[in-house]
Amino acid sequence: MNNPLPDTARIGFIGLGTMGAPMAANVARAGFTLTVWNRSPGHDAAVRALGGIGALTPAQVGAASDVVILCVTDSPQVEEVVFGVDGLINGLRHGALVIDCSTISPLRTQEFATRARERAVGWIDAPVSGGSEGAQRATLTIMVGGEDDDVARAQPVLRAMGSTITHVGPVGAGQWTKAINQVILAGTYLAVAEGITLGLKTGLDMNKVVAALAGGAAGSWILQNRSGRMIDDDYPLGFKISLHRKDLAIALDLAARTGSDLPVTSLAAVFEDELIDQGYGDDDNSALARIIRQRSGLAPN
Repeated sequence: MNNPLPDTARIGFIGLGTMGAPMAANVARAGFTLTVWNRSPGHDAAVRALGGIGALTPAQVGAASDVVILCVTDSPQVEEVVFGVDGLINGLRHGALVIDCSTISPLRTQEFATRARERAVGWIDAPVSGGSEGAQRATLTIMVGGEDDDVARAQPVLRAMGSTITHVGPVGAGQWTKAINQVILAGTYLAVAEGITLGLKTGLDMNKVVAALAGGAAGSWILQNRSGRMIDDDYPLGFKISLHRKDLAIALDLAARTGSDLPVTSLAAVFEDELIDQGYGDDDNSALARIIRQRSGLAPN
């Protein structure tokens, strides 16, 4: 499984959601032959317009592909599409490679990789960060765990989707890194939301405040890209709160297993549960600002 990926490699893609659809489109634009499948029909139009081929089952994707990218919701979905009835593994040839861009438990990742290796199929975990904007622009940050030869083979495909690709360790290390990423994001979202709310309560022009802060020590991707949503109290989809809450559950489970105390992450999880209960689970994650605004007496815009 250490042969370099040829220019004629056939690529499969499973999971055409908010992130997966533009990622798959960028793989097609890179010139790869692409076969796709999505649980819900009707999500493959853009990819098919770029020459992608629709499959009826994950197994058909496997049979048509040398490398298959996954971008599904959670560990149970990965297990189902790979190892279930008509699952991907039933179509893959010996020596094929799975690139899992889903965000799932690193412990389950290691289990799936072991099961795949028993069928002579390579596996790397490659969760991504950068939001829907990064998925569309092919500027995602990709955190990769896997064996050196498998990661090397995956590079041409990864470069079609992201601009920062880091091999952080063996299988599972990518998912550990993504959990850390989501922990840091949770705290940053809350901190930016608190700062925006304090400024609004003070009566400042928060667009000017953000411009003043962006180049200093308080600058961050979230301040630059999500503060406007918090100011306007409008949260169009970039990354669903419900999905981030799923990711925080993974991080908190890992914290419990390692004896780590994550008080800010725990608070963010409570707030996200509250937002989901209020019906905001499909809002962008920057909607954490709703809770801070509510608690501060700011009326919804």
